[in-house]
Amino acid sequence: MDLEESDYILETQADEKHYEWQLLVAQQWLRIDNDFVIETHYCQPGAKGMTINTIHGQVFIDFDKLQTTNSAMKVQRRSLLRQGQTEDVGWYYRDDQLWLEYGSQSTSVLSASVSSRDVERQFARNPQGSFSFTVGAIGYRLDFSTMSQINCNSGMRREVRRRPKFKSNTTGSLYATSGLLSASSSQLSDGGFRWEFMGDEGVWTEYQAHACSLDSAAIERQYQLDPRGQLSFRAGRFSYTLDFSAMHQVNDSVGTRRAVRRTADSQQISSGRDTPRWQFQDTGRIWKDYSKKSYGCSMSSQDIELQYQLNPSGTMTFTTMSFKYELNFAAMTQKNLSTTTTRSVRRLT
Repeated sequence: MDLEESDYILETQADEKHYEWQLLVAQQWLRIDNDFVIETHYCQPGAKGMTINTIHGQVFIDFDKLQTTNSAMKVQRRSLLRQGQTEDVGWYYRDDQLWLEYGSQSTSVLSASVSSRDVERQFARNPQGSFSFTVGAIGYRLDFSTMSQINCNSGMRREVRRRPKFKSNTTGSLYATSGLLSASSSQLSDGGFRWEFMGDEGVWTEYQAHACSLDSAAIERQYQLDPRGQLSFRAGRFSYTLDFSAMHQVNDSVGTRRAVRRTADSQQISSGRDTPRWQFQDTGRIWKDYSKKSYGCSMSSQDIELQYQLNPSGTMTFTTMSFKYELNFAAMTQKNLSTTTTRSVRRLT
């Protein structure tokens, strides 16, 4: 791809927005600007909530209860679907480590006899009811009133969550930053990362604004909306597809494929400015910071944040003086690889 060609534009597929997040302030429901940031987090089954900035200060939204920690404010997710339209909803249960969707398959878990769509149909009939299904030879009951799954043989309960599946919406003010309310900027950053493609003669070349209308910041914003998605753009008379999951770009006409990489600006992240804090829930349900000064931990909050930004759905390992652990970003858990003890993890912004 020749980045010196002038006709270089970003093309995205515009989808009709089917939701709106609102806060009740002084008896008036107000639309939250940039609510796609809330939506992207809400659609992840492992997300318990997030903090947003408002003119009244920071407000934490609990996704399970759809409540805020500020008693003077209420929150709601309003449906904008037209009559006859339905939302694509995922139903998930919490395994020992991960949130798994009903009907999904993995190497270690048998697929359930029901899918998210089956569960949603049962829920629509009776949101306070329950129904039974099987996994292999074992029977289970899903209780909507308590949002739990019960093993009919052992009585073991697992947490269940119902979340919409995210659809990227790039119409209107996707990158708007003005408004009464806005999501915390640390949740969706357009800086601190360099996006490059492998140019001729093996030289990494950055996507830059002076050469095209698609630069590192624009790619980073789209990547944070959907780290496994794709981005279409044009350069001269050719169209290209940038695949985030495969980390390559493909010339749609001739099929030429080039590697793409995302490099963190270590200086900006290590500066500590506006860097989120990472904590684990210790015994006694006390939240403690990850720190190299405590327990001989090999990772600090800044180290964890760097790994999280590189792969928000991945895992990382670290050590203390006595044990080795795995931190799972998708499940927001920490697991002791020796004792298998699992603890909750949170990211404070």
